[in-house]
Amino acid sequence: MKKQQKKKERKLGRKILLVILLLAVAYGIWFAYRTKKNGGGVSGMLATVVGHDENTKKNLPEFKVLLLGVSTDLGDNAPTDTIMVASYNPNTQRATLLSIPRDTYIGSNKNRATPSDKINSLYSTSVDKILKAVNDLTNLDIQYYAVVKTEAFIELVDAIGGVTFNVPMNMNYKDPTQNLVIDLKAGEQMLDGDKAEQLLRFRHNTDGTSYPVEYGDNDTGRMRTQREFIMAVMQQTLKPENIFKIGQILDIAGRNLETNLDFNYLKDYIPYAVEFSTENMVTDVLPGVNDQLPPKSAGTSNRYWFFIPDETQIDKTIQKLYHPETIVEETENDGNTTEDTTSTGNSKIKLEVLNGTGDDNKLESVVNLLKEKGYNVTKTGNTSEISKSVVTNKKDLSDENLNELKDILGNASVGNNKNYSSKVDATIIIGKDFNQN
Repeated sequence: MKKQQKKKERKLGRKILLVILLLAVAYGIWFAYRTKKNGGGVSGMLATVVGHDENTKKNLPEFKVLLLGVSTDLGDNAPTDTIMVASYNPNTQRATLLSIPRDTYIGSNKNRATPSDKINSLYSTSVDKILKAVNDLTNLDIQYYAVVKTEAFIELVDAIGGVTFNVPMNMNYKDPTQNLVIDLKAGEQMLDGDKAEQLLRFRHNTDGTSYPVEYGDNDTGRMRTQREFIMAVMQQTLKPENIFKIGQILDIAGRNLETNLDFNYLKDYIPYAVEFSTENMVTDVLPGVNDQLPPKSAGTSNRYWFFIPDETQIDKTIQKLYHPETIVEETENDGNTTEDTTSTGNSKIKLEVLNGTGDDNKLESVVNLLKEKGYNVTKTGNTSEISKSVVTNKKDLSDENLNELKDILGNASVGNNKNYSSKVDATIIIGKDFNQN
């Protein structure tokens, strides 16, 4: 009887095991099918895990968030040091970073302007107020914000094993009042969390020197460094080996992040973000000019530096960043679209064009002139105003090319700042001497 009982138990055990195996195989087949329907790869697997189907991504809107960087060393009521708008579109795999200068004027009467009229001063009163101010400037209807403490970047960079970054210049600065020491050498190197903090907080050296003009000096250069470093951090974080560190990364965010974001909303974007390439990221800075307020005509001796936004050019920048599909470029001749018949000998030369005039029409004019000559303009942006145009050779451009670029700008000065890790062959800064006529 005992033998028969054991025999029945073994048969029952085999049947249960068979059922479990069949269920596992069926689930595996279903999971593989759903993963393929969701696009396959790591992205498809993650989408399946969180319960997405093939229509989920199609219905996801572009995600936009206001990023505010704060240094806890300066106290709880200190103004925010970094203001950016970040966006990500899972369907186009396109992302943007738009820097908002911290000294942006948001007052209503320039004749009575004080430092409280700077956009970063709003942070000490309310995050909602600074969010509203950014929406008023950009008309982007941003719903979410994230206040990031300095410690978050330090911990994140260390958690992902450091970040390789090309430091644009030697950085040497000391401020005992903030217990801040910045000591970085120029060039590509691996940055840990401590060095990353130094990089992000640098504005100028102790002796007053700052970023070179062609890079964008002082705050302009600092914002550019911040955008490019964030891109490098994203690139490193999204590497497959760091997917398993997601728990540690979320823990860092939980301790160093103040946000109105709901993770249940954010997690819908994660399966598609793992496929994102920083090559699809577009960056820019809010257009405008630096000036002192109140104006001299106000008759007051107390004047302060502000960044004065250019409303007309802001509209163009927003269109370029968030609605590029609406921009149509065409060359017409007697009403008929013509083919570009210019020489393609310059097509391999990549150029960065920075506008130091405060007039976006001049930027557009120079870009068009360069394209007519066959050059590949890969980057455009704004920088501090300068009087004379500059062409900086980043690699090994020939004298013929440099002279041609010089002539296009109307006898610009030419310099060399060899940086073979640069993504462009030359940087052009348009000065106020450029005459588009």
